[in-house]
Amino acid sequence: MRRFVISAPARRSPRQLRHYHVSEADVKKARDYCREQLKKGDSDAHLVAACLPSRSRDIYLALRTLNSELVRLPDNTTNPTIGAMRFQFWRESMQKTFRGEPPRQPICLLLSSVLSRLEAYASGPTSQLSSFRFWIARFLQARESGLANRPFPSLSEVESTAENTYSTLLYCVLAGIPLRSLHVDHLASHVGKAVGIVAVLRGIPILASPPARTVQTPRGPQPVAASQQLLLLPLDVMAKARAREEDVFRQGPNAEGFRDAVFQVATRANDHLITARTMLSRLKDGQDAGHSFEHEHEMGQDYAPEAGEDDIRLGFRVLLEALPTQAYLDNLQKADFDPWKVGRSWKLPWRLFRAMSTMQI
Repeated sequence: MRRFVISAPARRSPRQLRHYHVSEADVKKARDYCREQLKKGDSDAHLVAACLPSRSRDIYLALRTLNSELVRLPDNTTNPTIGAMRFQFWRESMQKTFRGEPPRQPICLLLSSVLSRLEAYASGPTSQLSSFRFWIARFLQARESGLANRPFPSLSEVESTAENTYSTLLYCVLAGIPLRSLHVDHLASHVGKAVGIVAVLRGIPILASPPARTVQTPRGPQPVAASQQLLLLPLDVMAKARAREEDVFRQGPNAEGFRDAVFQVATRANDHLITARTMLSRLKDGQDAGHSFEHEHEMGQDYAPEAGEDDIRLGFRVLLEALPTQAYLDNLQKADFDPWKVGRSWKLPWRLFRAMSTMQI
């Protein structure tokens, strides 16, 4: 069996922006909606959200729910034009939300309440609010590029997409605390890349063996043909493992080279988690990170030269995303890298609790 080798800124005067009135009752309903959506469609994120402090929980709930909506767009629409129109709705909704005119949509209302709080810390071109806007734009652009659901040309491209989606969402959550720390963002980058790479593996059984669906019509529920089979594993890894897409569609995990390809992709995700754990341990011991942050100059932020212990403690729970990802990789290894046999980890709640107690991921 294959095995892996093993401080917040000072409060400043708020900018004066027009805001539509969003009541506490609106925010509570929006929060409950997002929490319920994650409970139904992303149980791991639902568990992580329960572990976050209140100041970062709302932004996490809103953005992870938005991410789930955008990820499902290609699967929930049979016409690419309709998918593009729905995506445009979300892009315009985000623009209105940043203008202080959120649509009466739960994700936008919850996000608007976070932005109102961040305005109290906004100052200059490198404020958390301007950084937040930059990251949301980058996230939306990356998700729009993925609407076609084409295979990734390389494993490096998978990493790049993970950086622009899951890592970027973690930067947004950290900004919502608000926390501006080079090393904590660096940790979030590695964790987010692992989450994004594993997301590709999680999607294999769903996309390669899509179930039959029903749609609601005026005449009631009607069956529709299953979606087109897809396999998003990077092409360079598939070629190296001599695995063919057609064989995977016909034979599933028994296709020649398929498990070798899954192993290579999973190993890259595991490497990022190992790097994040090693780096966290070094920082807690007062050492440097051990390597430079390759995305530092993409952020448009002015970072403090070092991360203090308070910064790490303040941002640590955002890094709990690593726990569901590691649990999936562990179960994938036990299943001999057959994604169809990976189930949920019943130990995950305990692992999250232990991680919070020990500050280890």
